[in-house]
Amino acid sequence: MTLGQLSAFVLVARLGSVTGAARALGVTEPAVSQALAALRQHHGDRLLVRSAQGMTLTPAGRRLLPIASRMVELGADADAAVRQASGAPEPLRVAVTSTVAEFVIGPLLEAFGTRSGDTVDVSSALATTEQMGVLVSHRLADAALGPALTGPEVDSVPVFRCALVAVGAPDRRVQGDPASWPWSVGPSGADPDSDVARLLRQLRVPDTRIQVYPNETSAWSAAAGGAGVSVAVEHLVAPLLRRRELAVLPTSATPAPVCWHLTTPARQRCSAAAASLRYFLGTPAAMQLMRSPDRGVPPSRFRPPVHVTIWS
Repeated sequence: MTLGQLSAFVLVARLGSVTGAARALGVTEPAVSQALAALRQHHGDRLLVRSAQGMTLTPAGRRLLPIASRMVELGADADAAVRQASGAPEPLRVAVTSTVAEFVIGPLLEAFGTRSGDTVDVSSALATTEQMGVLVSHRLADAALGPALTGPEVDSVPVFRCALVAVGAPDRRVQGDPASWPWSVGPSGADPDSDVARLLRQLRVPDTRIQVYPNETSAWSAAAGGAGVSVAVEHLVAPLLRRRELAVLPTSATPAPVCWHLTTPARQRCSAAAASLRYFLGTPAAMQLMRSPDRGVPPSRFRPPVHVTIWS
């Protein structure tokens, strides 16, 4: 029995699917299935069975889950202790939404890394809202930047307030009910718990009227070209509004106030690096970077999957 097998088991149990666990671990689905098979053979029980609701736990699996979760967390503690004793930089793994990844996280973590010197080894990866909660609560990520997350094992603090708006081509204004408009959205539109998905549900937009693009920039470009309407964080799309490549379209639900939160394990389990990042995000320098991330990753270099890539 290995920590890798236990991590796969915990993620499949928490996310309800082998596919979600594979994406969260950054491995193939057969690799997760093999890890589960080895764990099943070790314990002589199926542990997880497929049902109409996804992967569900057997009675033995339900007893194993809290123990396995604790073992995975202890594995993270052991890794941190060894790194500290050897003088290695403390790892800081940040799970982020696709919007944060595309526009904000690059300059933000660059500034934080410069401030921290050689004491922190920072990395980031994409995750859905559901995956963020599981990854942080089980110490598979040290922090998450995106929507607020709830749970007894995590602390979620607001760090930046902004707003979502509907945007479209200035010379091709759409008419009628927003539910009937064609919508072009970035990867966040495929995350059912994201702010964008909640907004679309509030506007009663059916899935048949939504097209998901690889990133926010390509979705905005499609809207600017007349392919429909997009959803954008107002201050991030402001340059295109000023150049009149896009225009804000009024709806009954926009502008919609949203807030980015930094989520970490509960304070007694929060790493020093994650606590330092939380403090940094409250500084004027960090606020300015989130408001005007001029040095973000160019769209030509940003190619996220619709869902998640994370650390193994």
